[in-house]
Amino acid sequence: MFNKIRVIGLGYVGLAQALLFNNDYDVVGYDINHDKVLKIKEGNTPFRDIEITNALKSKSLKVTNVFNEAIKESDLIIIATPTHFNEETKMFDLSSIVDILKTLESAKSKSIILIKSTLHVGATIRLRLLFPALNIFFSPEFLKEGSALYDNLYPSRIVVGYNQREAKEAEIARQISTLYLNAVKNKDDVKVFLTSLEEAEAIKLFANAYLALRVSFFNELDTFALTKDLDSLTIIDAISTDPRIGNYYNNPSFGYGGYCLPKDIKQLQTNYDLVPEQLISGTIKSNISRKEFIAQFIIRELIMKQGKTIGVFRLIMKKGSDNFRESSIIDVINILKEEKMEVIIYEPLITDETFHGYKVINDLATFKAKSDLIVTNRYQKELEDVKDKVFTRDLKSRD
Repeated sequence: MFNKIRVIGLGYVGLAQALLFNNDYDVVGYDINHDKVLKIKEGNTPFRDIEITNALKSKSLKVTNVFNEAIKESDLIIIATPTHFNEETKMFDLSSIVDILKTLESAKSKSIILIKSTLHVGATIRLRLLFPALNIFFSPEFLKEGSALYDNLYPSRIVVGYNQREAKEAEIARQISTLYLNAVKNKDDVKVFLTSLEEAEAIKLFANAYLALRVSFFNELDTFALTKDLDSLTIIDAISTDPRIGNYYNNPSFGYGGYCLPKDIKQLQTNYDLVPEQLISGTIKSNISRKEFIAQFIIRELIMKQGKTIGVFRLIMKKGSDNFRESSIIDVINILKEEKMEVIIYEPLITDETFHGYKVINDLATFKAKSDLIVTNRYQKELEDVKDKVFTRDLKSRD
């Protein structure tokens, strides 16, 4: 049924989707960014991801920045454009999706439309009411930045949301899930969930809310241990032997961040509205408190070293990433700025001489020499020779 697949939006989600189907189907990817499209045409990835880079080099992917060319003769249109959280409205910004659906409506598209962008609970139903002539379904993605293609090839679950009152839609949802199931490498292990539209939206938001909560739990444990002069790693390793807790996703940090967790848990908090809750809003507050605590701890560490300059090593949230949107260490820097601390930054992804008013020094030797205390959210081997002046809460040297 789905021979001609079109992917709108070639970020981490969209590009991984396009490559997932590229070997077996007629796939065309679209992005409004001309430079990104040009890079992909040349076989280069627009961001860091080894699997995506190798896939682009091994087989070309048809891409364009002409929308009408992209959607021509399509059976399935996958929308994977970003839905940023609007701090004023306290909701996801769905304008890019609405604009795409308007164009598809004008073109009288009969294609099945599958939204992979993260939505708030109730959004797909609202979009269906706005565009009743379109066939809109929703399927959340669960990839991690830096392993987007791998997580598509080896997913933990496949979720497809549809109107469960319509028998015809149930069959389409089954066909969508079969399409994905046939493309993955772990077909016998992956679980398939065919749900209502709102349940599918909730699955995505609650999954990320739990991850944010888990990060916050181990960070609060670490805050307690630091304050009481206890060994965080010993406590974490001991409690993690309990199979109900598990030895995973338990490495302290300066706070959760990145593109998904902060915006998704904020959106879920908005979705609760008049529904009683404490954990969701508590997790958001916990993350703010953690960053404030880390900043104050850094200041104390600097004073103990009788130094003047704090060197921040990398702004990215985790190894293998090229993204520092909503990075927790940036919030820590901003607090340090309020405290009039002298800060320099080492971040090869920044080509400007300053960032947020701080000097950027991308000669590593010079950066190390000028830093009295080096702060990093995630420890890397490049710091081994100055380990004695590094402050991090990366106890396990992993993300």
